[in-house]
Amino acid sequence: QVQLVESGGGLVQAGGSLRLTCVASGTTFAINAMAWYRQAPGKQRELVASATRGGRLNYADSVKGRFTISRDNAKNTVYLQMNSLKPEDTAVYYCNAENIATMVLYWGQGTQVTVSS
Repeated sequence: QVQLVESGGGLVQAGGSLRLTCVASGTTFAINAMAWYRQAPGKQRELVASATRGGRLNYADSVKGRFTISRDNAKNTVYLQMNSLKPEDTAVYYCNAENIATMVLYWGQGTQVTVSS
């Protein structure tokens, strides 16, 4: 089992920045990819950014150039630095981790990000 705890959400004005943090605990040795997803009201959950243990990064087109995902494998932590935030970035942001042995996906409880115009 893997437990994920997110932090760092909040209210920010458009153009501002936030940094989200997700700490994994439990059976972390089997984690490969870690990712951030988001879900806005009335919309489907979507991938924001992902990072493999080996350092391969992937971003949604809507956040390229503004968001940066990074990992500290020693601390089992993944970060999402969000700059130049827009009102359309408003959503609940979820941390996700993939167990490469079982292919089970784990989710955090989510953290609210609200960007005011």
